Amino acid sequence: MTAILLALLLTGPPHNLNEIHLRPAIDIAFEKVNNGAARGLYLNFSMSYVFRETGPDCGRPVMEAPAVAAELYRRYSLDGILGSPCSYETVGIADLAAYWNLPVVTGVSTSAVLDDKSRYRTLTRTSFKTGVLAKAVVAFFEEYEWRQFALVWQYPGYSSLIAIAMKELMETQENVTMYEFDLRDYGSIKDALDAAAAVSRSSLFTMINALLFSLTAVIILSAQGELVREAMLHAFDTGLVDGEYAFVSIEPFSNTLVFGDDNWKQNDGRDDDAKKAYESLLIFRLFKPQTDEYRAFQRELERREILDYNWTRPDPDHNNYFASAFHDAVILYSLAVNETLAEGGNISDGYVITRKMWGRSFKGISGTVTINENGDRSGDYSLWDMTNTEDGTFEVLANYYGETGVIETTGVKPVWPGGGIGPPRDAPECGFENELCQSNELPILGLVGIVAVVVVLAAAGILFVIYRKHRLDAELMSMSWKVAWEELIFEEIGKSVATATSGSRALSSKRSMNEEIQDGGQIFATVARYKGRMVMVKKIGQSKIDLNRRVLMELRNMRNLEHTNVVRFVGACVDPPDQAILTEYCPRGSLQDILENDQLKLDWMFRQSLLMDAVRGLNYIHDSVIGVHGRLTSSNCVVDGRFVLKITDFGIPSFRNSNKYEDNNYKLLWRAPERLRDPSSLPSKEGDLYALGIIMLEIGTRCGPFDEERKVMDTDGILETLKSTSSQPPFRPSVPEAAWNPVIKDLMKRCWAENPGDRPTASALQTALKKINKGTSSGGNILDNLLNRMEQYATNLESLVEERTAAFLEEKKRSETLLYEVLPRSVAEQLKQGKSVDPESYENVTIFFSDIVGFTSLSSQSTPLEVVALLNDLYTCFDSIIANFDVYKVETIGDAYMVVSGLPIRNGFAHAREIAQMSLALLGAVTSFKIRHRPDEQLKLRAGIHSGPCVAGVIGVKMPRYCLFGDTVNTTSRMESTGEALKIHTSLTCKTILDKFQIFVLELRGLVEMKGKGQQTTFWLLSQKDNDKG
Repeated sequence: MTAILLALLLTGPPHNLNEIHLRPAIDIAFEKVNNGAARGLYLNFSMSYVFRETGPDCGRPVMEAPAVAAELYRRYSLDGILGSPCSYETVGIADLAAYWNLPVVTGVSTSAVLDDKSRYRTLTRTSFKTGVLAKAVVAFFEEYEWRQFALVWQYPGYSSLIAIAMKELMETQENVTMYEFDLRDYGSIKDALDAAAAVSRSSLFTMINALLFSLTAVIILSAQGELVREAMLHAFDTGLVDGEYAFVSIEPFSNTLVFGDDNWKQNDGRDDDAKKAYESLLIFRLFKPQTDEYRAFQRELERREILDYNWTRPDPDHNNYFASAFHDAVILYSLAVNETLAEGGNISDGYVITRKMWGRSFKGISGTVTINENGDRSGDYSLWDMTNTEDGTFEVLANYYGETGVIETTGVKPVWPGGGIGPPRDAPECGFENELCQSNELPILGLVGIVAVVVVLAAAGILFVIYRKHRLDAELMSMSWKVAWEELIFEEIGKSVATATSGSRALSSKRSMNEEIQDGGQIFATVARYKGRMVMVKKIGQSKIDLNRRVLMELRNMRNLEHTNVVRFVGACVDPPDQAILTEYCPRGSLQDILENDQLKLDWMFRQSLLMDAVRGLNYIHDSVIGVHGRLTSSNCVVDGRFVLKITDFGIPSFRNSNKYEDNNYKLLWRAPERLRDPSSLPSKEGDLYALGIIMLEIGTRCGPFDEERKVMDTDGILETLKSTSSQPPFRPSVPEAAWNPVIKDLMKRCWAENPGDRPTASALQTALKKINKGTSSGGNILDNLLNRMEQYATNLESLVEERTAAFLEEKKRSETLLYEVLPRSVAEQLKQGKSVDPESYENVTIFFSDIVGFTSLSSQSTPLEVVALLNDLYTCFDSIIANFDVYKVETIGDAYMVVSGLPIRNGFAHAREIAQMSLALLGAVTSFKIRHRPDEQLKLRAGIHSGPCVAGVIGVKMPRYCLFGDTVNTTSRMESTGEALKIHTSLTCKTILDKFQIFVLELRGLVEMKGKGQQTTFWLLSQKDNDKG
């Protein structure tokens, strides 16, 4: 077996290209090669390396690295050198290697100083080249027609290497102009001397301000991530992020150790400003693979970094491109060795091995690795943009392939700031000072004369325009629509709100007419009272609202809308964190609610009235400044308290969350097919008419859209079929025979026409329906229509009152049952009637006390949950037994159980018999009772009974208790405490009463000393005679 030894040269800590970050990837590659040789994928050779550090900071002085290489070359028989990652260290190493005829492969060393391969003839680089990066930047700029830009760069670090490459490329470009800003020129003396320090805040701002005047509107930022964020915040503060300027950050890959942290989210109180500023920022990075193999490789790197070096990555997006480049450098070298051995060549010939690596492509861990004829990798690059301005997330817009120079878009649409439809210009059309639009063709006097004539002729018009603009500006700035969140009074929707929508299939009229959830259902609305009127509050899903002129105009236009069949816009709360749209509240819910309510009877007159309302409302919107709805569904048609249908959820596009609508496939069933095929197309009036046609079918059938089709197809399948243009006739919902009359049915189908131009206008549809409804109450006779609606409402109200009354009586019954469980029925009845319950004396009652012998010991050996379960099982058993006797359970305290008979309903002397029989039944139940967590142990009940006088009454107002007082209670307690386990201790007084019944067997115990009572004669209650048990 041929043994190959390489020298691995890496920087030491604290530099970020040390062994912690690179050796795990190199080890993986060596293991892959050696395992491949063992499995026969390579010829019979093995690879290993000897490692040395070259210095703490990219080998300063730079001759330290060549010295280390020379020392290893002298001590070992090297076949090649892997490293160094530092460009200026590699200069010396590559010079020596060319002399020694050893191949040098490195995964970094990106500087253009190493491009001369006539000098560095055995050097191969698998990392990106800054020269190719510069070409990629210019290629992307050409796509956006940016031919002048400013480059702001920081020294030292990769930013300076990028700046050098950009300046060299500019020397070959004729139609591209670059303005260069070195941060060192804008700092203090200390900044200039301390080359490794970050640029101060003041120097950075001085540099940015210089870009504001007469240079360019495209600014490249090549600096540490923290400085990039700082620059973007300054751009935000100075108003440069409104869409007129474009910023591009060059960050080869996401790695906070190498390039700093440029994330807009830093939790420093300015995250919202930074996110807004980053809408104007494009990020230029190396192409990042998205394969499972690459993700597994990153996970293995992370595992080894922790296991071998006890180092944890600083953030979840951490990516070290150089690690994968070194991995691919090892694989590239192994392929060259394998090919050389297969041809019988000499692997010690560095020049031969190097030429095997040049001009070839192979599949590496970081994607396809292409080494050009000059021994350098042709890197691929991506352009990223913030496409989700709500979450602040970036996506790839396009990729640049270095080998071919081709740009390939990904299909992701860029989101330009300020609502722009395209990239900003690299300079204003007339220049920053209007200097490009000046003309000297006319003499000054001629210009003055022309201006004077224009002024005279247009004076009145100009004054009128100024006056109108002044009034409009005053109206906009007054913000009469603005509502403070504190002015809203939130309260629970009353019972009257639900009257129209209680039914077997109805969800609730309290559901929102403006919000949707994923399955097409709806959620509860937020309702508040504002200045005495009920309004619906719809939260705006935006962290910050920019009240620019466009937004103010949208709000003004909404405020000016007023129509019987359009929901009135009340105002908006725009101060964070409580931001919401306030609209007129319609208590009957949405049209979808009305149609789904089986208990609400809708005759054809009523349905035609609802349809006519919808057409009137849509026609008004189409004729208004709003122009188009764009989101029309049956859930966006709401019904007020007089059963008048109104259209809602339109206008103010700046506040609408279109993504939320797009994510709900069910809502797309109302969308016109042409918009389904092209989601980027704008809403249209024709699209609204298509949605109205679907609503017409819903009203006619009282079913959802495509109801028949959804029985055999899912929603996604229906949408895909709608998008298809191959089916003839076009796919549309099934129309039952009973749905509408033939004339309305024909109008409905015309609304579904495949060609948008064939669909009727809202005005034409309204005219046609008026003719159809002429002479009927639904055709516009307000009085008849109102009377019919009131009559129908009264019928529904009667049914609802009966339903609510039955529910109330059922709830009242449950409450009374619970009250009777807490207090004696006679006492509870007095409390229900509002009477006070006075304490009452009873001449003779019998009281029962019991507890569990050894309960304390048992509790100490059990968990609290087991103790609770035990007592619950035991007293549930007891409660079921005492229900068979004329007794009243007073209370349970721990393991103590107290029962009385003879009150509050007196029963003569029967109280002693009832307690005695109950006591015997409880004692019998205990002997067969099983403890769940100790089934082999038996509970030992100890009981005492005594008869005598007592006083009973209700104590307390909150959670009242029925309590007993008197010496009889104390004596009974003493009887229990002086008794024995599994026996019923009976007093002489109680025994005397029991003897009257002649059915109980008692045994004399004798004299027993009792606290506070002296010696008392007591008995054991043994049993009840069999022939008398009843």
